[in-house]
Parts: sequence; structure tokens; C-alpha cells
Amino acid sequence: MKEQDYDSHFSVPYLLILPSMIILTLFLYWPTIQSVILSLYRTAPFGARRIYSGFDNYINLFTDPVYRASLLRSAVFVLITIFGGLAVSLILSVLVNQKLKGIKIYRTIFFIPYAISPTVAGSLWVFLLNPVAGHVNYFLDLLFNVQVPWLTNGFFAFIAIIIATIWKNMGFNIIFFLAGLQSIPDSVYESARIDGANSFQIFRKITIPLLSPTTFYLIIMNIIFTVFQSFGIVDIMTQGGPADATNIVIYKLYRDMFVNFRPGLAAAQSVILLILVLIVTFFHFRFGSRGVHYQ
Repeated sequence: MKEQDYDSHFSVPYLLILPSMIILTLFLYWPTIQSVILSLYRTAPFGARRIYSGFDNYINLFTDPVYRASLLRSAVFVLITIFGGLAVSLILSVLVNQKLKGIKIYRTIFFIPYAISPTVAGSLWVFLLNPVAGHVNYFLDLLFNVQVPWLTNGFFAFIAIIIATIWKNMGFNIIFFLAGLQSIPDSVYESARIDGANSFQIFRKITIPLLSPTTFYLIIMNIIFTVFQSFGIVDIMTQGGPADATNIVIYKLYRDMFVNFRPGLAAAQSVILLILVLIVTFFHFRFGSRGVHYQ
């Protein structure tokens, strides 16, 4: 009887995780395996014929200057978006961490961008950056007599999708930074002020190091958000243009799959993208965790 009880208790954890494992297998692991297999084939449009080609799709990608340029463009996009977004979010988190009347309203307002979809975020920024009726150009013209071709010039279009992506992810970052700030004891700040430290020294020597676990986590999450969830913003705002100036990897993958009808090549790009994200994540855990300071 005791042995039966032990066996039943032993099987309970596996029964509890079984629904999650079924969902992950059906919607994550199996599609990933299918993508790896598909990347080894050259497939005719609409799947009429499939020919095994080995690693030809990967060789074609890395010898394609358009794809290499897309990789470089994506790296710049990810780096600016992540570190620029985290810097802006940290400053705003410090501001909304003040004990002021009605501060909860401002915290809610800052969280709203994260609650909307990337498609809606992209649509909002298309209206804001419209050269005729957009509010951004209206104020630039009013203050500096400048009209910026946000979505028709390659450089400014690239800046535009960076701004939109930072704005979209800002609410998520602020919530975690705010939680990290509120977990820092007031006694730490009081001791620093007694020792004669000014506000900037306190922020640099105390706040930033004690927020390092939160920052470490947010870098990982922002890599995932920026690489995969920026598709909706790019698709709505620029469609990868003008002249491929915003054709980042995730959008090139989409175009090769659903516009150019090259599923094998698109599958190879998805595998490469997954490997790159895993490599960056591994190195971040391997070396980035050295600078993390826990209270």
C-alpha cells in the first residue's frame, strides 16, 4: 500500500505538467522540427513539389548580399532599441517612482503602449508621422521650421521603427524597473545622503547596481520582443522599405515565405534566427550575469 502511495505521489508532478507539455509540443517543438526539416528542401510554390537540397538554402543565404545586409541592419536595430529603450524606461521609472499626488495615473498611462498590439502601435505612429496631418511634423515645423520625411527616407524610416518599437516595449520595462526601485530599502539611500553623496552619485553607484538583476532579465525579454514582435510595426509602417532600409530579418523571412513563395529559404532563415537568439542569450547568461548584484 505504501509503495502504491509513493508511485501515485511520484506521478502527480508529471500529470500536472502534461497539459503544458502537450501544448508546447504541438505549437512549439513540432513546428520547430518541421522548420528544420523544411529548410533542407527546395519547395515549389504552394508545395506542389519538394526536392532535397541539403544545406543549399543556408549557403544561398550567406552568399546573398541582401540577406547579409538584413542581418547587419537587424543587429543595429536590436542594439539601439534594447539599450535605448532600457535607458529611457529607467529614467521614466525613476520619475514615476516619486511619491506625488495622482502618480498612479501616470504609471497607468506609461503602461498603455505595452497593452496594445504591435499592429495598432504601428498604425498610431503612421498617423503621428504623417507628413501632412501628423502631429510630430506639425510640432517640428512649429518649433524649428523642419519637415522630416519620416516614412519616405531610408534613414528616417529606420529611426521611425526604432522609436515605435521602443515606445511599444516601454510599458513592460517600466513595470519591472518600478518594481525593482520599490524593492530598494530607503535606508540605503539615507546612508548615502548622510555620507554626502549627491543624486547623480546615488543613481550611478546605488540604484543602477541594485537594479542589475532586473536589467539582466529585461535585456533577455527585450531581445525576444525586438526580434520577433517588431514584425507588426515594420509591416504597418514601412513594409521593409523604402529601398529595403527597414527590411530586418523577421520581415525578410515573411516576404520570402508569403510574397516570394520560397518556403525552404524562409525556413532556413527561421532556423538561423533561432540559433542567433540562442547564442546571444547564452553569452548574455554566461558573461552578463557577472555584473549582476543581488541585495
